Amino acid sequence: MGERVNYITPAGYRALREEYEALFGGERPKLLETIAWAASNGDRSENADYQYGRRRLREVDRRINFLARRMKEAKVTDPAKQPEKGRVWFGATVTLADEDDNERVVTLVGEDEAEAGAGRISFYSPIARAVRGAAIGDVRRVTLPGGDKEYEVVGIAYPDA
Repeated sequence: MGERVNYITPAGYRALREEYEALFGGERPKLLETIAWAASNGDRSENADYQYGRRRLREVDRRINFLARRMKEAKVTDPAKQPEKGRVWFGATVTLADEDDNERVVTLVGEDEAEAGAGRISFYSPIARAVRGAAIGDVRRVTLPGGDKEYEVVGIAYPDA
């Protein structure tokens, strides 16, 4: 991912930071305590608490490292400060209508905060790439796994400052 800018909203960055702090300051010290206690009980080869603790510690450390990298690479961008609110850019909530007049509302967010079920799609997803820079009334073709589909931009909104 090094070539692409890792855009993220302030709320998305805050969520990454909170998860990092919960793991680093909360779960990791408790795991170290459990592992030390389990190790003091003797034979480690048959000690489930010790083995599970070590495995879970590796998972937590991997997640901590991942979060630290993502936060370091992140470019926090506040959509409320977007100067050109008449076009679709990062952080925009876009209302799209397909050929059958079915409407779909999506918000373009960073990869780390995307959740399609909640209507938050990655800024680098096919739909987001297709509608970037579009204004209300523009029609864009999107190549999806199910085939090409055309969407008309019928609404653009940004959060208030």
